[in-house]
Amino acid sequence: MKNTPYPEQVELLPYMGKWLILAIVAAVLAGSASAFFLSALDRVTEVRIAAPRIIWLLPLAGFAVGWVYDRFGKSVEAGNNLIIDEIHDPRQTIPLRMAPLVLGGTIISHLFGASVGREGTAVQMGATLSDQVSYILRLDRESRRVLVMAGMSAGFAAVFGTPVAGAIFGLEVLAIGRMRYDAILPCIVAAIVADRVGLWWGIQHTHYILSTIPAVDAAGLAGVIAAGIAFGLAGMLFAKLTHRMGDLAKRHVSYGPLRPLLGGSVVALAVYLLGTQRYIGLGIPVIVQSFQQQLGFGDAIGKLVFTVVSLGTGFKGGEVTPLFYIGATLGNALAPLLHLPFPLLAGLGFVAVFAGAANVPLASTVMAIELFGGNIAPYAALACVVSYLFSGHTGIYRAQRIGRAKHHRDLPDGLRLSELPAYRARSRTHRASVLPKE
Repeated sequence: MKNTPYPEQVELLPYMGKWLILAIVAAVLAGSASAFFLSALDRVTEVRIAAPRIIWLLPLAGFAVGWVYDRFGKSVEAGNNLIIDEIHDPRQTIPLRMAPLVLGGTIISHLFGASVGREGTAVQMGATLSDQVSYILRLDRESRRVLVMAGMSAGFAAVFGTPVAGAIFGLEVLAIGRMRYDAILPCIVAAIVADRVGLWWGIQHTHYILSTIPAVDAAGLAGVIAAGIAFGLAGMLFAKLTHRMGDLAKRHVSYGPLRPLLGGSVVALAVYLLGTQRYIGLGIPVIVQSFQQQLGFGDAIGKLVFTVVSLGTGFKGGEVTPLFYIGATLGNALAPLLHLPFPLLAGLGFVAVFAGAANVPLASTVMAIELFGGNIAPYAALACVVSYLFSGHTGIYRAQRIGRAKHHRDLPDGLRLSELPAYRARSRTHRASVLPKE
């Protein structure tokens, strides 16, 4: 250990100066990119709503996006999973092409009516642009990891208007049960500044109003635990179905551009047969509605199916806003069964299904506080933690590692979620081989 005549706090000043500057640079880039993205998203959504028949062009739009990725984007097709892998095991700079490809792919997906989100696009742009800064400045591996995490936090914060949740997301999403506190300052600074940059560019976020939050009591906590179990199972179902749809599409359709063409055909035909566009796009109006009036279970089911088909067949965007939709409408529908106010359960479902599907209970709890106010904190924390536990060792990000198992299970640290089925199969085979034979 190097001995210096200066106190630790004095030596900390250059470190803080370095990361304040780098985090602000990452935040300005991510916040500006996210502002442009959200503005474009609003415009194409208005076009789609004004011209509903545009949905019939969704198969061709899907083919075009698939062709562009097949031709130019194979190295970045993994999206958020590529970013998580690079943070865990830095090898090469994230290709700059990821940002324009995911931006264009997501805008086209929304314009023509796919059921996708927006967080994936913002996070990928933030991480990619931050990694270009690390390349230009020739940062070492550890500094590069931290800056990419800050870019992820900045993108998430800017797109949802939740800076503290965005910072925690960048720290928490990499591994189940473990956070990297060495990046806490850059992630917090980048998230706060990126949110401010987006607002400076004129971005306006949706406000969700929770009319009543009851006092904490035993009956309320019991109802929230029951709801949390349902939210966790919903998150697990979403993750598993999306991955299985993607695997199925790749197994039976070898040519990449044909997958979104087929998926777009299914979505367009379903919209025509159902006579509604309620389950495509971001679905923000339905989310707002879930806080205002009683809904049925059909909305959650419909959004889940449309999103699984859209994402599983290759449309670009993200999973988080559809998870908000599924959670809010599911919570709304559960409210009469659990004897709790439907706005409260809509708000809890909004964050808790995301907590279970992405394995980010802390970020989701803080998001609830930022969106709905501090009074929801006890209920939100309980719902998000229970959902996180009951979603099992699954998740929407296959590159996510197991830092510490959710409960007492023999799972090795560092295992990717994508590797878990094979590991379990090997474990079952090993146990069978060592059992005594009669």
